[in-house]
Amino acid sequence: MKKVLLLNMPFGALERPALGLSLLKARLAETGVACDVRYLTFPLAEFIGCGDYQWINFELPYTAFAGDWVFTEALYGERPEADEQYINEVLRGQFGQDETTVRRLRHIRALIPHFLTHCLAAIPWQDYSVVGFTSTFEQNIASLALAKRIKALHSGIRIVFGGANWEGEMGRELHRQFEFVDYVCSGESEQSFPALVTRLLAGAEVGEPPIPGIVYRDGDGESAATGSAALIQDLDALPIPDYSDYFNDLSDCGAAVGVYPILLFETSRGCWWGAKSHCTFCGLNGGTMAFRSKSPRRAIRELEYLVDRWQTEMVEAVDNILDMKYFNSVLPALAEASANGRSWQIFYEVKANLTRRQLRLLHQAGVTRIQPGIESMSDHVLQLMRKGTTALKNVQLLKWCQEAGITMEWNLIYGFPGETRNDYDEMLGLLGAISFLRPPTGCGPVRMDRFSPYFNTPAAFGLRNIRPIAPYRYLYPFPPESLARIAYYFDYDYEPQADPTGYANQVIAYIAEWRRAPETGTLRALHLPAGAAGAAGALVLFDTRANAARQKLTLAGVERAAYEYCDEAHSAADLMRHLRRLFPERTFTEAGLRRFLDKLVAQRLMVTDGKGYLSLALFAAPDDADALPLASGLSPAPLRVPAPLELNVLQM
Repeated sequence: MKKVLLLNMPFGALERPALGLSLLKARLAETGVACDVRYLTFPLAEFIGCGDYQWINFELPYTAFAGDWVFTEALYGERPEADEQYINEVLRGQFGQDETTVRRLRHIRALIPHFLTHCLAAIPWQDYSVVGFTSTFEQNIASLALAKRIKALHSGIRIVFGGANWEGEMGRELHRQFEFVDYVCSGESEQSFPALVTRLLAGAEVGEPPIPGIVYRDGDGESAATGSAALIQDLDALPIPDYSDYFNDLSDCGAAVGVYPILLFETSRGCWWGAKSHCTFCGLNGGTMAFRSKSPRRAIRELEYLVDRWQTEMVEAVDNILDMKYFNSVLPALAEASANGRSWQIFYEVKANLTRRQLRLLHQAGVTRIQPGIESMSDHVLQLMRKGTTALKNVQLLKWCQEAGITMEWNLIYGFPGETRNDYDEMLGLLGAISFLRPPTGCGPVRMDRFSPYFNTPAAFGLRNIRPIAPYRYLYPFPPESLARIAYYFDYDYEPQADPTGYANQVIAYIAEWRRAPETGTLRALHLPAGAAGAAGALVLFDTRANAARQKLTLAGVERAAYEYCDEAHSAADLMRHLRRLFPERTFTEAGLRRFLDKLVAQRLMVTDGKGYLSLALFAAPDDADALPLASGLSPAPLRVPAPLELNVLQM
């Protein structure tokens, strides 16, 4: 019996195996079908050099689709006029790329035919009945270029496409346009693809009875679809992905020196927050928003198996959002395993409303990197995008991550319809106070993605004239109505009343400088218990930031209690109730408390949104005193603690 071949084409990541293909390989093995996976990303890295491959993957703007463009001539033939327009309009015009970039891409493009010829010669195509391509991000044109050649030389091979670029309407239109593509698996394919393969290997008709989630050609050669694929409800029933082909191809690639593999690990699908409140700009999940997660036992077993089997500690969870129930099951178990000598470094996407305890547990469990849905430092903008968090909670998370030793990757997005200039004026002041924390990983305008609320109902948000972004015109030489069905990213115009153009300019400039030259100082707080260095239970703030109002400040009594309580954001009224419980004998007013808090805000030791207050200092335990950053003239060993600051604003 012939086999199935699954292909991962450029410009897939060299560091990561293809999770979808690895799951399908394991799924086919359960049905007794032999399957190979080939990573043709590695041969291209050898042809053009790993440096150029990674340059396209990580340094060029991904919505320029340069990785797709270098394959267009191999797919369509010479189109010099279209190529010049792409270079002038997209590379030079829209993205400001220089002649060095253009020459470098032309050089890579000239090597593509040799790469494809190598692929045709290096693989024994006669061994395979079905060849499947996964296509996400900049893999589409490369996949189509090779598929076209395979079909021309081996007409009996059935060509199947799947992946994010082929979901829903996109897959149906691409199938109509490229006649050498026999089938499309749209959506979750762990059921539909094995069922399709079984029929193809048996020589049976695919259309009847229909397999949900398949696009095929009917008796007249026209594209036909069988509807949406069934969602995988029981994720525990999925096999553990088989990454053996990835590690074989990686070890055979001489150009991959310095490429450190990262295991992909899936514990859930969908988004529990999106099911409740779909973020306006988010196009992830398509028709699969319903949240499902693996049982704790299965999640733990799979992680341990993958790390042990492939002997690598770097793990990235592909989940859109961490299952909050895991804080009572998976994460404590991983923390216990870590304490007993197990080692891994895990990445997760999370909601931004985590507690300090939860972050501490993440760190103990080996979660060293997270990406929360921060996106803005303005309450109003966060409301516009339906994020379900606030600016102070976002800053709180930044601060606690820095304390816990967790790297937090976050983006600041602007340009949401309905923003105001005041949103960014207020944000600029907040950013100035937190510049000692980790700057954004990225800063850019909001994007309209297919499947997002902005795309589905643009008029409801004050958006109009929706059209595919410019690069699609040079990737697919089809009419505008066809491009509109193929595209995932879209340009748009604002209705006049919703247009925020220019409001974020100062914030954009500030963040660019923040990322270029991060603050070298910091703000730390050290608890001193009663009797320590002569202090009666003091809190000492050490401020070594460039804009520090004072280098050292000691708080005691009510003032210390107020600052410590606001380690988590609280309103003045809530803080007042807390202090009265702690100090029933003291008499003070909310007005006096606010004067004290506002003095701390003025010195950038706290921030406020007008309602709540948040202390900014990173807290250190008493035995961490030697690790505190020093300002000129400060020496914590032995630590000399000045008398507590008496602001006298809490007293009546």
